[in-house]
Amino acid sequence: MKKTTVLGVAAVAAATGWVARAAWGIPTQIGASRNTVQPYAAMSPRYRDRQFHNSEPSSTLVPGTDAGMFKSMATRGSTGRPRQPIPLATPLAPSVAGDAAVTWYGHSSVLVEVDGYRVLADPVWSERVSPSATVGPARMHPTPVALADLPTVDAIVISHDHYDHLDMATVKILTRTQTAPFVVPIGIGAHLRHWKVPENRIVELDWDESTKIDDLVLTCTEARHFSGRGLVRNTTQWASWVFAGPKHRVFFGGDSGYTSRFEQLGETYGPFELTLLPVGAYDVRWPDIHMNPEEAVQTHIDLNKGDGSRGVFVPIHWATFNLAFHSWSEPIIRLNESAAEAGTTVSVPMPGGRIDALSPTPPSKWWIPLG
Repeated sequence: MKKTTVLGVAAVAAATGWVARAAWGIPTQIGASRNTVQPYAAMSPRYRDRQFHNSEPSSTLVPGTDAGMFKSMATRGSTGRPRQPIPLATPLAPSVAGDAAVTWYGHSSVLVEVDGYRVLADPVWSERVSPSATVGPARMHPTPVALADLPTVDAIVISHDHYDHLDMATVKILTRTQTAPFVVPIGIGAHLRHWKVPENRIVELDWDESTKIDDLVLTCTEARHFSGRGLVRNTTQWASWVFAGPKHRVFFGGDSGYTSRFEQLGETYGPFELTLLPVGAYDVRWPDIHMNPEEAVQTHIDLNKGDGSRGVFVPIHWATFNLAFHSWSEPIIRLNESAAEAGTTVSVPMPGGRIDALSPTPPSKWWIPLG
């Protein structure tokens, strides 16, 4: 056999092996099929024509922008990544949970404290947010703490089923290391059952439905987004969440575009000592489903009944995975400028940092040297 032939065979074999590794486990990662989800989803009045819908007309991508997006992907280079390593704070978990506090682990993964209860929301500890372990957006900083080292939590809440918010590997570990229920939007329970989460630990809710854990009320609330883990979209519901104790309230935005519905949520459930809202991965090509920083400030105002000075705004959904085309620090620069105009208090923790809304610490602009 000629040398060139041998090299060609070896190259094909290597490529085949890489493809096999990239594809390994994808069906399991994707989760439950549409047919499996449908009996649960069909119970919702917002489920029509075999899919969920936003209250306001929404598009995941502005028509006609596909070609421009492909060009942006091909030319963005290091845009969206910091020039220096992202620093980590040492996570501090008080022996007794606080009244209104949050520890941010990166992206949308947070540990919320409300009146002595702990809620872990959108936990994602995997290296990539993708059905593949070798292809897809990878972390730009390590996880600040091991899952096994988290304190005992009272609930695990998911906003929707995208890979950067619902991670199979993390769910499986939490199923072993925690005993708390998974409280999720309707339809996502099918994914959890597919991954062997016990039925008695799954609570599925539609918008404006609640569940109680002693004196803690978890309410599934509206968001403007979409869902999907494979080629089929919107088979499960997406949501924001209200975590309400006897005295204090926290709003968790998960991921959403701006919607006037937030004003109604503020009237019904607000005001809040702490609002956790997405500020990154926005683009003019998908304005309906990812809010920009200025819209996030307006959402904070809406949720607090028109008073932007109420509560503390902690930004999420930025810094950890490069999911758009803006620079790494742009969301926080724009956020602080908009918040200053509105009189809104913003606190930006390092990954692993804890913010106590009732005892705020002086702000640190730790992100500036990173670029």
